[in-house]
Amino acid sequence: MFDPIGFKRLQTIGLTPRLLQQVALLRPAEPEPQLLRVTEVQRDRVSVHDGTLEHRARVLPTLRNALDAQADALAVGDWVLATRNTFDECWVHERVPPQNQLARRLHDGRDKVTRTVIVSNVDTALLVMGLDHDFNLRRLERYLALVRLAGLDAVVVLTKADLCEQPEERAAEVRRLLPPGVHVVAIDARSAESTSALAPWLGTGQTLVALGSSGAGKSTLTNTLLGEAVQATGANRDGDSRGRHTTTARSLHRMPRGACLIDTPGLRTLRIDGDAGQVAQVFDDIGTLARECRFRDCRHVDEPGCAVRAGVDAARLKSFHKLVRESERDHQSALERRAELQVWKVRARAARERARDKR
Repeated sequence: MFDPIGFKRLQTIGLTPRLLQQVALLRPAEPEPQLLRVTEVQRDRVSVHDGTLEHRARVLPTLRNALDAQADALAVGDWVLATRNTFDECWVHERVPPQNQLARRLHDGRDKVTRTVIVSNVDTALLVMGLDHDFNLRRLERYLALVRLAGLDAVVVLTKADLCEQPEERAAEVRRLLPPGVHVVAIDARSAESTSALAPWLGTGQTLVALGSSGAGKSTLTNTLLGEAVQATGANRDGDSRGRHTTTARSLHRMPRGACLIDTPGLRTLRIDGDAGQVAQVFDDIGTLARECRFRDCRHVDEPGCAVRAGVDAARLKSFHKLVRESERDHQSALERRAELQVWKVRARAARERARDKR
């Protein structure tokens, strides 16, 4: 059994009894490995924490190759087993199966689609959005779909409340968009009151991840919750409030109240890691209304008797269709994508010929 003192120490960096049960199934008798949590990932090295100190470690090629073969990789938040060799070098040789993973898909614009793990073993996602030019409900829908597909709780954190004349009206606008159970807080990320507003999610053993666009205030919020300036921050552009990617890597930090927070860079692209059916499930309002459509296979496009089109905001329905189309494309094989491209080329050629005939 894992000793209680060790558990209490590792609980300060997010270890839970449920994860500990999985660790017990992996721990060999000899040599005794050390349980560590990944706090930062580089190319062939990782930073790991033992609950007291942070260490540098290397990943055994066998583990890295095994994860690559499964379209997987070590990520910040993972728990790993490591041992030291005769040269006192720390080597990670096994990953504890994660409770959850937050991942996205990257498309190279041609045929290749890759899955990228953002973070692992997270309880709550803080969806950070500024109450300035960063305010964008459609982008928030995409972030919410991302975290709900991973099985995470979400809290929408509206920052820069000091720059908004009517922050509560904006917060009410966001609440109307969200499913039940998703909390919304409007704060000034530089103020100590941010800690009080987020106190329910800052308890010992909890792990949070801050997600949002560059310049939304993720690193500023991280520094406020930590009580010290650990993460670099920078000013936004005046014209559109866009940030300049001050944060360049994901990193895990221990907070005074016992929780851990993973700060992340702003994501330039955000493609959902799920198929069309899974994406549809996270739009609760659309799924509920779809049962009332006249046709069971209604696509909610132009079919008569569509309850979804009648009851859902047109912009939200457009976002839903866009996410479903992206997921369908991302799950196509290279041959299927090429075949679809040929169909669209034929249609485009026919349209040009019709236009030429009319002239």
